Amino acid sequence: MNLDLFTNSGEDSSQDASAISKESARASQLRQALHHHAHCYYTLDLPEVPDAEYDRLFRELQDIETRYPALKTADSPTQRVGGAVLPEFQTVRHQVPMLSIRTETDNESSGASAFDDRVRRELGFKEDAPDVIYVAELKFDGLAMSLRYEHGTLVQAATRGDGEFGEDVTHNVRTIGQIPLQLAPGVPAVLEVRGEVYMRRDDFDALNMRQLRKIEDGAKSEKTFVNPRNAAAGAVRQLDSNIAAQRPLSFFAYGLGEVFGWPLNVQAFKTHFDLLQTLKRWGFPVAEQTRCVDGAKGLIAFHEQIASERDRLPYDIDGVVYKVNDLSLQAQLGFVTREPRWAVAHKFPAQEELTTVLGIDVQVGRTGKLTPVAKLAPVFVGGVTVTNATLHNEDEARRKDVRVGDTVIVRRAGDVIPEVVSVVLAKRQLHSEIFTMPHICPVCGSPAIRDEAEADYRCTGGLFCIAQRKQAFLHFAQRRAVEVDGLGEKLIDQMVDSGIVQSLPDLYKLGLAALVQLDRMAEKSALNILTALEASKTTTLPRFIYGLGIRHVGEATAKEFARHFGELNAFMNASEEELLEVCDVGPVVAQSVKTFFAQAHHQEIVAQLRACGVHWPEGPPAERVAKTLSGKTVVLTGTLPNLSREDAKALLEAAGAKVAGSVSAKTSYLVAGAEAGSKLEKAKQLGVPVLDEQGLLQLVEGNSNGNS
Repeated sequence: MNLDLFTNSGEDSSQDASAISKESARASQLRQALHHHAHCYYTLDLPEVPDAEYDRLFRELQDIETRYPALKTADSPTQRVGGAVLPEFQTVRHQVPMLSIRTETDNESSGASAFDDRVRRELGFKEDAPDVIYVAELKFDGLAMSLRYEHGTLVQAATRGDGEFGEDVTHNVRTIGQIPLQLAPGVPAVLEVRGEVYMRRDDFDALNMRQLRKIEDGAKSEKTFVNPRNAAAGAVRQLDSNIAAQRPLSFFAYGLGEVFGWPLNVQAFKTHFDLLQTLKRWGFPVAEQTRCVDGAKGLIAFHEQIASERDRLPYDIDGVVYKVNDLSLQAQLGFVTREPRWAVAHKFPAQEELTTVLGIDVQVGRTGKLTPVAKLAPVFVGGVTVTNATLHNEDEARRKDVRVGDTVIVRRAGDVIPEVVSVVLAKRQLHSEIFTMPHICPVCGSPAIRDEAEADYRCTGGLFCIAQRKQAFLHFAQRRAVEVDGLGEKLIDQMVDSGIVQSLPDLYKLGLAALVQLDRMAEKSALNILTALEASKTTTLPRFIYGLGIRHVGEATAKEFARHFGELNAFMNASEEELLEVCDVGPVVAQSVKTFFAQAHHQEIVAQLRACGVHWPEGPPAERVAKTLSGKTVVLTGTLPNLSREDAKALLEAAGAKVAGSVSAKTSYLVAGAEAGSKLEKAKQLGVPVLDEQGLLQLVEGNSNGNS
């Protein structure tokens, strides 16, 4: 370092040089410490210091660099927070082209088999040759990125562009916390890491909420974003890195570009999986779902597993990627038309499609909630034909500004209700009308009000409202509630519209003559309904409580109430304080229960149902009996030899456990059966005890020591 750049000439120069030298050494220590803590936080998920300590070190480094600008380095953690606005993007030539991967358009398992067949054929493998080993990865829905490190320092980040030329977005990529700015010693002199910049779904939702608040506060230049990928791409391409720093981006590494200057003590990779594990050791995040699999069967199993988990991932993917693991076999296979023969992207069915809004209706739910629903020109998306899509509530409808006649993007993921993602404004018709939420119920004409703490309008008509009445019958008759086999939506519509039922007890007062008068209801069908109604009179207390349709009381909460009180009368007459003693019950639920039973007509409905013969076993409160798993959280995965998922869940809940759907640091046990997937891997990473079926049975009996 040339100290003349820092000092004035004169007698104090040697003293200044000494002080600057100390500050330079301290700045170097701070950068090293901050890089280490960032790696622990972003890559390992094992922070070693609290946020306040990291912030203190960060501010100290910031202060030194402010006082001595020449000490600021390109790899300094302070450079993540954004710098000057750039006038334009510079073009970057990729020394190793960022080639695209061939897409397998067959979305079924046969697509994986076809790729394996091609690989074996190109390699000249005979039928009895061993399986080819592949690396199976996720196909992220983000923005491809190339990170160039020289002597361990990030010097450039570039987009894919056309594969040969991309955009220099280094100033924005420096703001991504998961991307190391400085690598530890031992990496090649030049190292280009390829990967994907993306935005998590929760970060995307939070970003859109912030944008919406800005818009509501009058910021006309702001906008909300269509999907996480577009939000990520827009953030990466900001000219002002201060804006990019405010948008939460993440990164996964999956390959290499140009590499040379290997240290003598570092051995080149022999397999793609080795490469990924090395990237992980160097500080780059690699998706935990990445697997080595054998042959077509392994590829098919991976494709099916990820398809089943896709909607629960915290980020968007649109398929999986298969790569031949052995790098020497990759070299033997080579390329065709700039696409590698040794890799393929196996896509899932599209979850988003374009269609037209034919109308906007407002539906009324069981609790009176008014939901705007877009009526769509039929479109095949997510494996089904969709004709309706929810707009959720007034705020969402206003934010998305969906109008009749609009061309829209519709999304359906798994079993989630289809929703309108965004409007294609370029195709909007002239003079289209803005949708406004009605303030009266469209079914019964009663006032619709919106509580200040909620996003939804609700009809105040109660069971006077035919829509709420129909939904109340459907809810009561469903399989998880009292269960009346054969009593579906169309039949309930007829019953309510014809006036033969007004409230729940009327179901048990029906006669054959009234039923056979309904459309398409022959005598045999009517007798089947009457038989099902008679069978439904024998139920359980949790099912009955759930079937009443008390707002905020779901299936699990109904079970907790039944266990805690043991008898319906004790539950109905409980004070708010007594209700709050029940596991996982808070003030909102307690208030909802009190409000429900404070209404005389609800008490009358319960009394009439009992008078009609609806009954259930009652006994002492279960909470008075010590439970072996009270306060424990258990997750189930895979297929158990003898117990169904529902049976296992019932056993655990009866022992006082809470059965959750995902593994976290708060999970007490994981019960794993055959074909256990990523939940098992995560449990092992977190040190969560893993049990088999026998261990589960011992656990509920109170004999388990918590070991697998």
